[in-house]
Amino acid sequence: MAEFIRARSAEQKGQRLEQIKGVARRQFSERPYHEITLSTIADELGWSRANLYKYVRTKEEIFLLLSADECVSYYQALLAALPEGCGLAPEVVAEVWAGIANAHRDYFRLGDLLFTIVETNVTVAKLVEYKRCYHQMADAMAERLPRILPIEAGRVNWLLETVYHHAVGMTGTCASNPLVAQALAELGVERPAVDFRAEMGEFIGMCLDHCAQGHPAR
Repeated sequence: MAEFIRARSAEQKGQRLEQIKGVARRQFSERPYHEITLSTIADELGWSRANLYKYVRTKEEIFLLLSADECVSYYQALLAALPEGCGLAPEVVAEVWAGIANAHRDYFRLGDLLFTIVETNVTVAKLVEYKRCYHQMADAMAERLPRILPIEAGRVNWLLETVYHHAVGMTGTCASNPLVAQALAELGVERPAVDFRAEMGEFIGMCLDHCAQGHPAR
C-alpha cells in the first residue's frame, strides 16, 4: 500500500478530494453504482478506509461532490454557448442546448441516483453546499435566458427542471444494461435505439415554445 500523507492545509485537503473524486468518477464509468464502495475507492488510491474517512464519511458524499462538479460544468457550458446578445433563434438554442446535454451525460446519469440514494445518505450541511451550488447556476440561467429568448425569468426554473428530469430519464433509457437486455430478449421485445441528442433537441424546443406562449415577441 502506498504511503499515505495526511493533508495539512486546505489546499492539500482539496487535492486529496480531487484524488478521491477522480477514482470514483473512473469507477462509475466502468461499473454499476452498487459495485462501488469506499473499499474499492480506498484500494485504488492505495489508502486504508480509515485514511479515506479523514475526508469523506460515505460513498454518497463523494457522489454528491461529483454531482456538484458536473452541475457547474453543464451550466457553465450553457452560459458560454448562449452569451447575452447572441441573437440565436429558439430552434437554434434548442439544438445548442441538446448538444451540451449530450456532452454532459454524466450529469444526468448521476441525477438518476441523486434524489433517491445520494441525497438521502448525506448530512444537511453537505446538502446545503450542493443546493447552494445548484441555485447559483440556476440563478445565472434565470438572468441570462430572458435576455436572449422570449421567456420570463419566473419560468426559467421550470424549464431547467423539466429539461433536467427528461434528460435523466433519457439517459436511463439509453443506458446499456445487460440484465434488461436479457429480460427483453426472453420476452421477444426489441428495444429501439434512441438518439439522445436528437430527442433532447426536440424536447427542449417544445419546452421553449411552451415558455414563449403568451410572452410578447421581442
